[in-house]
Amino acid sequence: MSGVRLLCLSYLGLLAAYHTHAETTIAVPSAEKNRPAAAAEPRITFNLVHVDGPYIAMTFDDGPSATLTPKLLDLLAAHHIKATFFVIGENVAEHSEIVERAAHEGHEIGNHSWSHPNFAKMSDEGVRRELRRTEDAIKSAIGARPTLLRPPYGSLTARQKRWIHDEFGYQIILWDVDPLDWKRPGPAVVRNRILKETRPGSIVLSHDIHPGTIEAMPRTFDQLEAKGFKFVTVSELIRMARPEPSKERAKVPAANDTPQPTSTISLPSPSG
Repeated sequence: MSGVRLLCLSYLGLLAAYHTHAETTIAVPSAEKNRPAAAAEPRITFNLVHVDGPYIAMTFDDGPSATLTPKLLDLLAAHHIKATFFVIGENVAEHSEIVERAAHEGHEIGNHSWSHPNFAKMSDEGVRRELRRTEDAIKSAIGARPTLLRPPYGSLTARQKRWIHDEFGYQIILWDVDPLDWKRPGPAVVRNRILKETRPGSIVLSHDIHPGTIEAMPRTFDQLEAKGFKFVTVSELIRMARPEPSKERAKVPAANDTPQPTSTISLPSPSG
């Protein structure tokens, strides 16, 4: 009898130990679940901006041009439009009064290098010289340093974006609407491409050194306004940024489910 009791007590002891181990295992929280979410890095590169409203940014590269940029400034003033000019340092040095006028009239001035080289093929020191000389020329013309950079050809490596942002504080501005006006296809083609591709949050690329681009702008502005678009500078557009809606995982319908209609918007891939 004592042997039976000893066997029962041993069994109960093993059972108690098992339950204690199970409870301990469940009680220990998962380190992965309790790990705080990593803070999202601030966005430094923009080709378009998600906004609540019909806001767009018109941008003009490679100026100032002694003859064409003043005509564009007259047109912008007539339409009460504020734009962003990404200027070449060499041209700023020659026509600082035009850059000064643009800034005085409320337009934004950004750095577009000194001589328009391909940064991705250059040394860090070479890129640094291009940016610094242009920044100094802009500051001399308008009394303030730029905060935006558009790399020539949109060409910049991921590593370059990071150190340029860290060293100069620049936000890197690309585009999502490119009428290829530098190929000089004619004012009507430039206008139609801009009208077709522009949507809320767009950053529109053009160049204020080509006559056809300036000729295209009066009707382009008229028709963009007729579509309800409102014009802001790039920095203003970025300040309007809203979180993009989360992409819900598509549900695979069961055999007896009725498919529900869905709508999708195709986003264009960034140029450059």
